[in-house]
Amino acid sequence: MQRKFYEVLTNWKEKNINTPLMVIGARQIGKTYIINEFCNNEFEDYIYINLMEKQRIVKIFEEDSDFEVKVKKLELELNRKIIPGKTIVFIDEIQESEKAISSLKAFCESNLEYRIICAGSLLGVKIRRFKSSFPVGKVQIEFMHPMDFEEFLIALDRQMWVDEIKKCYEKLEEISIHEKLLDMYRTYLCIGGMPSAVLDYKNSNEDILLWNKKILKNIVLSYLADMNKYTLNNSESVKIEKVYNTIPSSLAKENKKFKYADIEKGANKRGFESAIDWLIASEMVYKCKYVNKVEQPLKVYAQDDIFKLYLSDIGMLTSLLEIEFAEILLNENFMFKGAIVENYVAQAFIANNISLYYWNSGNKAEVDFLLYNKDGIIPVEVKAGDNTQSKSLNIYKEKYSPKYSIRLSTKNFGFANGIKSIPLYATFCIH
Repeated sequence: MQRKFYEVLTNWKEKNINTPLMVIGARQIGKTYIINEFCNNEFEDYIYINLMEKQRIVKIFEEDSDFEVKVKKLELELNRKIIPGKTIVFIDEIQESEKAISSLKAFCESNLEYRIICAGSLLGVKIRRFKSSFPVGKVQIEFMHPMDFEEFLIALDRQMWVDEIKKCYEKLEEISIHEKLLDMYRTYLCIGGMPSAVLDYKNSNEDILLWNKKILKNIVLSYLADMNKYTLNNSESVKIEKVYNTIPSSLAKENKKFKYADIEKGANKRGFESAIDWLIASEMVYKCKYVNKVEQPLKVYAQDDIFKLYLSDIGMLTSLLEIEFAEILLNENFMFKGAIVENYVAQAFIANNISLYYWNSGNKAEVDFLLYNKDGIIPVEVKAGDNTQSKSLNIYKEKYSPKYSIRLSTKNFGFANGIKSIPLYATFCIH
């Protein structure tokens, strides 16, 4: 399936190929697939190494020997020549060896122009806890995420729809297939952007009744297994799992701010902060920080202790909530509807490299997201339906006078009273 991340790989090849590329992202989002596709398409000579399967290669990296000696031993073990300037080497599951990560510096500094890509699950966690010498400045790090709604449409052979959405977004003119797109968007809320789930839906003739919902449940189980494998001890993994399972119910509340007390009675920052940091570093969870002053740069005024947490994939959230698909597909009102839609927007923003911030004024008003672009700081309000009354947005506008505001809802494209109306299915257009 086509992925926008392919363009990131192409840019690396064209601009900075002597610097090893490290791809960070959660498990099962398609890292191995798209990198394999890229290496096979763009290079004549390709070597794939999976460190989880090749313990003998891990031992070579762990040896206390010169870099050139290690490369020679790698060639002998693989029975393949690594030809500088020609061979692309993809080291998968590189988190299995700190020494392999450290060796990226030597690959970068070599005059022989080695071409190296590496990836692995929980690489973000590994880097946070790195004990060896991390090759700072010698590695290009890129983050990959689950498929957003644009990629979902492309995977289902709806490129024409994508093109039409982008055109109507630029002109803010109504789109004729609005209802079709809303139906497809609601389907995406059920399935999400994990490639295996999307592929199964496609192979099921786009019939959600035939789609295997166990795929997402199994992915959740694999995530929980990773918690046990890549944590310092059993106590830490228990805490991480508790935080992860708390997020859906936390988002369902009217005040979606994450509270340690929601985890368990007596829970506090000291006991669970590291568990939250682990989930964020693993790319399983996204953090949206509260901003107490709306000025650029927003990062300076963000409060680390006041935040919301979103899951990295909307399908995973829907799966954990165990909501009947009919409630979503038939656009019924239910308790978790707002939480699902807000998580969907957060996921789309992260896919477009938009940092997550929100604002409120105590109990009077709250704006779901703030983004910064050439027009300044722009408030973004998220509505799950077509009821677009905006008390909070009006309070914000009176206080900060933004150049315009964005409202995401089930209404068609439009512009009135300084508010850009953007259908929820077009969230991927916002940069």
